[in-house]
This record gives sequence, C-alpha cells and structure tokens, in this order.
Amino acid sequence: MKKILVTGGLGYIGSHTVVELQNSGFEVVIIDNLANSSIDVLEGITNITKTPPTFERLDLRVKADVTEFFKEHTNIAGIIHFAASKAVGESVENPLLYYENNLHTLVYLLQECRAHNINNFIFSSSCTVYGEPDNLPITEDAPVKPATSPYGNTKQISEEILKDTCAISNLKSIALRYFNPIGAHKTAEIGELPAGVPQNLVPFITQTAAGVRKELSVFGDDYPTADGSCVRDYIHVVDLAKAHVIALQRLMDNKNETQFEVFNLGTGRGSSVLEVVNSFEKTTGEKLNYKIVDRRPGDVISVYADTKKANEVLGWKATKTMEDALESAWKWEQKIRKKKE
Repeated sequence: MKKILVTGGLGYIGSHTVVELQNSGFEVVIIDNLANSSIDVLEGITNITKTPPTFERLDLRVKADVTEFFKEHTNIAGIIHFAASKAVGESVENPLLYYENNLHTLVYLLQECRAHNINNFIFSSSCTVYGEPDNLPITEDAPVKPATSPYGNTKQISEEILKDTCAISNLKSIALRYFNPIGAHKTAEIGELPAGVPQNLVPFITQTAAGVRKELSVFGDDYPTADGSCVRDYIHVVDLAKAHVIALQRLMDNKNETQFEVFNLGTGRGSSVLEVVNSFEKTTGEKLNYKIVDRRPGDVISVYADTKKANEVLGWKATKTMEDALESAWKWEQKIRKKKE
C-alpha cells in the first residue's frame, strides 16, 4: 500500500478525502493541529472505512516538528495539502496569521519533499484566485486577478511557490481550484463542522432549520441574476474528495502533461442563494426562516466553473446532485444536534 500524507485531514474536505483514499487502498497518515477540527472526526473516518488512519497532532508552523515528522514517517509516496486558515473575513482582520499559517507551512512541506524525494503533491486551491470573472463559465485559462483578501492572496502565492518549485526540482504538483463544497458523507459519520458562526451558506441553512440560528440572512436580492441573489457553483464534497484521489493517481502514474497542472473542480452549473434555499425546503420538507438584507461587501456576483478540462484531461466528473448534497447536510446536522442533546 502506498503511504499518503494528508495535512488538515480531520477538516471538512480533508476527512472526506481520507475516506476515499482508504477506500482506494492507500495507507493514510494525517497531520492536523485541531485548530479548526475535532478529534471525533477520526472515529467517523474509522467507522466508515473500518480502518483507523495514522494520526499525528502537529502544528506545521513549527519547522523543527515538521522535520522530525518526516524523519519518523518514511516512504511517503505523496502529499495532499489541505491544512490552512480559510475564512475570508478573518484574513482581512488578521492578515499576518494567514500569511504565516498558509505560506510558511507550504514552504516547510516542500523543503521536506526535496529532502526526502517526495515528488507527488496535490494542493487545495480555490476559485477565489479568479476574483470577479470577465467571462462565465470560468476556464483554467482565465486571468488570476489581484486578490480581494489575504486568504485569496495566499492561494495565489501558494500556486506560484509550487510552480517555481516544480521548475527546479522533480516535484510534480496539481492545484485543484474548488468552487463551493457542500454536503456530507451519506453515513452522516463526517460532514462540515464549522467553529462558531458558519461562514458558508449550507451549514447556516441547516443550523437555521435546526433552530441553532434564529434566521438566515440572504445578502442582496438586487444583483443582475435571475432572482437577484448571488450565484455560485455548489459541488458535493464526496465528488470533490474523489477528484483528489484521481489527481494523485495521475501524478503517481506519470500521466501529467506538465510538472505543474491546474484543474477547476465544480459542477459547471451556477445556483443562486435563493435556489439553494428553495431546494433545501423542497428536499427536506423544512421551512426556513430567512430574510433579505443588504449586500455583503466583497461578494462576487456570479461564479461557476467550466469543467471541461477536469472532465476530459483529469477524467473526473461531478455526479451528485444539489438534492443529494442538501439531504446529506441535513442528515449530518440532525446527527450533530442529537449528540449535543
């Protein structure tokens, strides 16, 4: 079994990717500092796969600890790097935290890749690198615009660091630019578990339906879209997780066309905030208490992916529906609430 390191492997996307890796026959080692995740996720992964992954609680910002980890864990065939701070608003308020946490950690990992001849590296990037797009759907050739937040900037800089490292070494890397991940594993063993007030739409919807939040705010109904609310490309987290395994296998099989590749991961379809709200009500039978409020500064009007390159070159396609995602997210929310009763 090939050994794969997953950083941030107890986080939302990371934990679902660990499940898919183990189901595909990989041995997984997780690094997570538990700053924005829970140790309980380890139990959820184990319940699904019947195999406990190796777990090391470690802060990747501590260079000496990173070096020590790679001395202890040899024969790592590839790395999937999720560990990062990810809240746009927080990054504006505390940019230095984001530059330290998101950039130093990548550099330390890549230094160890060179020292230990680890040449397969999957990076968790984001569609935020595109900013307000000139054309829709967004292709991988769309210009990378000046970032609107330190968080977005760290994703852009990280891609540049990877590209530069690939140019002078044997490193092969794929940056996967996600659109909007939603949903949970069908078993409700793992799902999105935001700390504090959710920053993303779907957990706010499920928490509102569960009575944790008084009401859902829809930020603006006067955008130039079909119903006036912002449009995003919402992708089921399990589809997203499967793409990481396919991308990793591409590198390990030397199928990559260049040392550094980029792929959009989305459904190719834009859904408005109000469409998601209506779909949730229809799918679950739960009525949502929501109100229209003023626009939120910094929100892009409409973003959705051109998925042709991922479909044809990577050999991956999103298969799950919005209804699948919302049903699984609601099932997960209900399980969390039962645990807390």
